[in-house]
Amino acid sequence: MQQIQILLPIYNNEGESFQSDLYSDIKGELVEKFGGLTAYSRSPAKGLWKENEAKLVQDDIVIYEIMADQIDQAFWKGYKEKLKKLFEQDEIVIRATEITLI
Repeated sequence: MQQIQILLPIYNNEGESFQSDLYSDIKGELVEKFGGLTAYSRSPAKGLWKENEAKLVQDDIVIYEIMADQIDQAFWKGYKEKLKKLFEQDEIVIRATEITLI
């Protein structure tokens, strides 16, 4: 079983919030495809990374998590490109971890 997490920004590069219906549409698509979803959106997570040696960048994010039997690389590659365009981002993090259900 695979746990897939999608890290989505709350603000665009100008600091403006994305419309809530954007997140609703994504949730709907993922629930339709995978049968369920967990959203960590009540209190945004903080993403930090070094853009270069002198600049630390911070981003507020929500995390969508789904479980799937296996990873469909073609689907996720295309979906990632779609999300990058929707959120006007150079990168969207989608990560997968193998899990064991107890």
